[in-house]
Amino acid sequence: MTKIRRLVLDVLKPHEPNALDFASALAELGADYRITLTVIEVDKKTESTMVTIEGTDIHFDNIKAAIEKMGASVHSLDEVEVYGTELT
Repeated sequence: MTKIRRLVLDVLKPHEPNALDFASALAELGADYRITLTVIEVDKKTESTMVTIEGTDIHFDNIKAAIEKMGASVHSLDEVEVYGTELT
């Protein structure tokens, strides 16, 4: 079994919620999630962003659902770091 430790996502989001609120909402999904959001491009109605999520056990489906709930979409999964765990 593996656990996701780091994800880098290309996300297209509306201007609202703003970057701080968007990143904060994602951080609340995990007890140790660390979010870095970089705005790459701003259009009239949207922002292209790179969102980096770091934590010990990231749940991609929960992250994607939260992103979509805020009116944004994941364009691509640009980087992923996983590690194995021992079975107990």
